[in-house]
Amino acid sequence: MQKTAVIIVTYNAMKWAEKCFSSLRKSSISVKTIVVDNGSTDGTQDFIKNNYPEVEFIQSEENLGFGKANNLGIEKAYKQGAEFFYLMNQDAWIFEDTVAELLQVYHQFPEKHSVGILSPVHIDGSGEKLDIFLEKYIAMNFEKTRLISGLYFQSLKPWYDLSFINAAHWFLPKDTIEKVGGFNPYFFHYGEDNEYVNRLKFYRKKILLCTRSKAVHDGKQLLNKVDYTKYTDTSLDTKILDPNDAHSHRTELRELKKSIMKNIFTGNRNEARRLYQTLSRIRKKMPELLRNKEILKNSQHAFLDI
Repeated sequence: MQKTAVIIVTYNAMKWAEKCFSSLRKSSISVKTIVVDNGSTDGTQDFIKNNYPEVEFIQSEENLGFGKANNLGIEKAYKQGAEFFYLMNQDAWIFEDTVAELLQVYHQFPEKHSVGILSPVHIDGSGEKLDIFLEKYIAMNFEKTRLISGLYFQSLKPWYDLSFINAAHWFLPKDTIEKVGGFNPYFFHYGEDNEYVNRLKFYRKKILLCTRSKAVHDGKQLLNKVDYTKYTDTSLDTKILDPNDAHSHRTELRELKKSIMKNIFTGNRNEARRLYQTLSRIRKKMPELLRNKEILKNSQHAFLDI
């Protein structure tokens, strides 16, 4: 039996802890659970330790952010011999056959070396609808997959190759960890999953949505819950770091300058001022970004100590 490690980063997770960790106990495929706590203050640590002693617990003295904390769990699981790494949000839980169905797709897929991430179908907290963000990702891939037609005509395939699925439920084979690496610690929150997906594409790996596997993500069902004022800047950094474009830093600086001039000429001086502040930030960050880009392109299992 191939060993599966579930890695969960917690921060004040009491609202979901019982559903989350109880669901892992019921999995038809035995899993090893590793929690990295980012300094919870609501009793999450004691609740997990007292009620789920099988969980291996790593306590961080500070909030490391999503990606860096996940990397700690990945490193520990790898050194313990894990073959698959299930990264799951704290506000999520699985069903008895979730992991089994993911493994079935992996073993049936004809080109295993190209599998980067497998994901179950994300269900919202009510259990009655798809997670709204998954609906968005499906819609963005409509021409590529025709998945919506499959839903309507009840002719779904076992898996679909999507361009992106968020990291609420990511199931990674060991080969992905060894080739692509871990999350980029440059990102504290926002952008880390997008940057990781860019690296997947660099290594010609796929993201597979597995339609017979489902899991719950109990997040707010509002597309505007994401604070895009924060994401706007990280999105630019992600584009500069994209290993698929060797000249991305020049392209993005050029486009940013053009946007500044356009807003000046159209009288939108507040936006021009905001963009100029972004340009100044990027210029200061550019040496760090370029060094980072070399690491993620050329280092084996980037950002991980394995």
